[in-house]
Amino acid sequence: MKLSHLLIATAVSLAISNQANAEYRGKAYVSAQDAGISVIDIETLALIGSIDTKAPSPRGLGISNDGKLLVVATRDNGSVSIIDTASHEVLSQVKVGQNPEFVRIKGDFAFVSYEPSSKGGPPPTPGSAEALAAAKESEDDDTEPARIGIIDLKSGKKVGEITGGPETEGIEFSKDGKQLIVTNEADNTVTVHNIKTGKLLKTIKTHQYGDRPRGIKVSPDGKTYLATLEYGNKFLVMDKKFKVIRTVDTGAAPYGITYDRKGERIYVAANKAKTLQVFDAKSYEKIKDVPTGNRCWHFSFTPDDKEILLACGKSNALLVIDAEKLEVTKQVEVKNMPWGVVTYPKSTGSLDSALK
Repeated sequence: MKLSHLLIATAVSLAISNQANAEYRGKAYVSAQDAGISVIDIETLALIGSIDTKAPSPRGLGISNDGKLLVVATRDNGSVSIIDTASHEVLSQVKVGQNPEFVRIKGDFAFVSYEPSSKGGPPPTPGSAEALAAAKESEDDDTEPARIGIIDLKSGKKVGEITGGPETEGIEFSKDGKQLIVTNEADNTVTVHNIKTGKLLKTIKTHQYGDRPRGIKVSPDGKTYLATLEYGNKFLVMDKKFKVIRTVDTGAAPYGITYDRKGERIYVAANKAKTLQVFDAKSYEKIKDVPTGNRCWHFSFTPDDKEILLACGKSNALLVIDAEKLEVTKQVEVKNMPWGVVTYPKSTGSLDSALK
């Protein structure tokens, strides 16, 4: 082959390769708490596979930076399953502790919330007889606080833990990666911890604003933090030093929350209002309510930011929302109570953050 022909062939091959890479939109992984993991091709928005987690009740999930490992909290056996995304094989199950729920990954480590004193089931409504009895029992029993287990993904072993508050829920990292921020739904606090030492650095009490903090998210520039208050119907806005600067009203029972990649908008899954709410991140004015389904808790942008994927548990569906028009464009059937969703390449959402 002549050199000129070789150069042309190489250029064509590179062009085809670049076009293929440009068109590849990635995959979404959806946990279903009464089954396993559903794998969605984002290009076609079709179900292309399923993963058996080898343990019941998968909820929280996270994906490694290179996309090779999926880490799934399996509530009923107090473990996390570490899964090879290429083969869908469970490489190992790591014991964490009772009722593991949230999973966040930072580098080669997974951080998993679990609750040693959890009795399972939804919490009682604040002010109810059940809530008062539970509070009295908690005082009498000296309830053991929740933990955030730290798992080394290279060794597949639990290597440490950080003590949270009662019933730790959401997990977030500070922009500089030095602090871990968690929401504690049972005692209505947000706590800030040193990641390296586990030391408690600050406690923010939410009761005066609303009870049961759930979702937690840092802004892309690291200057603000948001926490949803499920029994306050609002989200809390804190500055980079975790001083509360305002609250913003939402629909009933807000849970998952995130900024978009540029930090221009805020998205909130208002569970009982059955909407995904969109707010301006500077004025905090509401832009739109997007009607959803039943028990929609967690969501993620697609890696190209064109769509939002929302897991709706009691609708047995993954809703696809056009991120520009803010309209539902498709519903993908995902049976057995879908709980959360992450993507690879990694994108921003209520359970994960984009790498860039």
